[in-house]
Amino acid sequence: MAQKDENKNYKVIAENRRARYDYAIEDDIECGIILEGSEVKSLREGGANIAESYASVEDGELFLVNSYIAPYKQAKTFGHEEKRKRKLLVSRREMARLWSDTQRKGMTLVPLVMYFNHRGLAKLKIGIAKGKKNHDKRESEAKRDWGRQKQRLLKDYR
Repeated sequence: MAQKDENKNYKVIAENRRARYDYAIEDDIECGIILEGSEVKSLREGGANIAESYASVEDGELFLVNSYIAPYKQAKTFGHEEKRKRKLLVSRREMARLWSDTQRKGMTLVPLVMYFNHRGLAKLKIGIAKGKKNHDKRESEAKRDWGRQKQRLLKDYR
């Protein structure tokens, strides 16, 4: 019962479901986002899209590029830009690791989930990923289909 009270503020805002299909996710990192007030209010209403966005390391800082946060209707004068670069907050050690993975190993930083954590703070889970080829995508699709078919067979058998 205490666990439900603890997670009452947890809410998924946006999810990039296509990322797991297009990329092989090797590791993931939770990071904070620097947002304006109208952006937070818009996120609380659920107006965000991270499907076509990516993260990049530039000048020793991590940015979320091409993410969309819908305009907040009540903030007419002090609104925000919908598709601006947003700075992400990670530790120095994680930043160094992300930089080495992207520059040396040729990995990509893909946003997986944007959510409010149990304290009500906006967070973003970033996956360190390598792009899949077409045959890899077909293979993972075949595995998924076989899993579904296996579940149906087990259900019918009972």
